[in-house]
Amino acid sequence: MSQSMTKKQTLSWLRNVSGEMATATLARLDATLPWYRDMPPGRRSAVGLVAQTGISSFISWYENPESTPWIASDVFGVAPRELLRSVSLQQTLQLIKVTVEVVEDHLRDAPEDLREAILLYSREIAFGAADVYARAAEARGLWDARLEALVVDSILSGEYDQELPSRIAALGWTGHGEVCVLVGTSPRMVDVDQIRRTARHHNADVLVGVQGNRLVVVIGRRIDDDDHAKREQHSFVAIAQALDESFGPGHFVIGPTVPAVVDAVKSAKAALAGFSVAKSWRNAGRPLAADDLLPERSLAGDPLARRKLIASIYEPLRDHPLDLLGTVWTYFETGHSLEATARELFVHPNTVRYRLKKVSEVLDWDPGAPRDALTLHLAIILGAMSEPNTPSPAPGRSL
Repeated sequence: MSQSMTKKQTLSWLRNVSGEMATATLARLDATLPWYRDMPPGRRSAVGLVAQTGISSFISWYENPESTPWIASDVFGVAPRELLRSVSLQQTLQLIKVTVEVVEDHLRDAPEDLREAILLYSREIAFGAADVYARAAEARGLWDARLEALVVDSILSGEYDQELPSRIAALGWTGHGEVCVLVGTSPRMVDVDQIRRTARHHNADVLVGVQGNRLVVVIGRRIDDDDHAKREQHSFVAIAQALDESFGPGHFVIGPTVPAVVDAVKSAKAALAGFSVAKSWRNAGRPLAADDLLPERSLAGDPLARRKLIASIYEPLRDHPLDLLGTVWTYFETGHSLEATARELFVHPNTVRYRLKKVSEVLDWDPGAPRDALTLHLAIILGAMSEPNTPSPAPGRSL
């Protein structure tokens, strides 16, 4: 190529060799970029089209740089939308680099202004690529935020359909193990990125939702067969404690563990019910388990709490052969007096003591502890109310 060619001659020469440069670009892409070779034919064709458009766009830009200052960003307009999801920004920059190198090889003997033009244009192309990916990321971020809010709202309300798993997967949820829900007060500024970083550090996934003054975090952790992965798993309580600073002042409640994210509504309902009554427990810690608030939740009319108290406390006491129900009931009604209970039941105080110890072993609730006694007494009352309307015998009087 002659150094003395006019711009018009240079443009004519560029148009004649543009096809040759495009072919050489595709060949070098195939030779140097493994990810390009592994692409399906349709996507390889789309990537090649972007490279060819870049060369044609450079010729148009060189002809009149002032007429279309942002022509570089138009290069990526020919790519199908799904290409942005399958080709990363780093791969796009590799594509630009290979294309520019091929063009520079063909322009090695070109006039100096043409070589400078390709350097300037390659910079414009790089900025154009960054702009395209930034816009796509911003649009995806807004869409993800709306989708995440919809998913969290569906989990809280329990009104979701068969599309919930696919929506959760679209948000990048990778956990296939147990799930629980945290509900607490929302700080003035919710740092969602910090919540996600903390969750990743604890090998967990999260869905985050802000509803008024409530911050809701759905936590899921992967169940892995690998022994090392099992050792690295963190309990939900430990994860909740790590997220403590992300919540506002006041109580925040952790719901019971459920097997999978599609069952998260059960944990969410318990956590919401616990959060609504947590203020009734003076000096309660953070985080507070929803099941530790069963008495308050049942008094507030939570049917889940009432059923759990009856099923986990009243029925085991009622069905135990040692008449633990009658013993505990009498113990509470006599003001927690061993002697009075023994006289009422016509047994020795040591028998009462033994049965109360048995209650602690069977239920893991201690009738002698004030908080546990409240839970046990309320469970007995609720259980008695749930029995059929038949005359009930007096508390047991066994020897």
